[in-house]
Amino acid sequence: MQKTELKAGDVVQIDPEHDPMFGGCFMVVTEPKSFGAQGAVLGPGANGINGSGIAYYRCAFEHMEPIGPAVWTFENTDDEEVDD
Repeated sequence: MQKTELKAGDVVQIDPEHDPMFGGCFMVVTEPKSFGAQGAVLGPGANGINGSGIAYYRCAFEHMEPIGPAVWTFENTDDEEVDD
């Protein structure tokens, strides 16, 4: 990915050739940085309560690709009711 403007809530995918553990994972941007972004790689857990299910990661522009905006993030899911 070339340097672009990212904002909190954007989703990027980490390059599999860059990192054998996080490569291919989707990261929700929490803080845009001059080099790329810092974000949260979300996994199974108690909706992020006490940090469970969240791995924070920093990634340079050249090691990620943009996906689009996240609809839900761990910061906006508190006790929301969903109608079936």
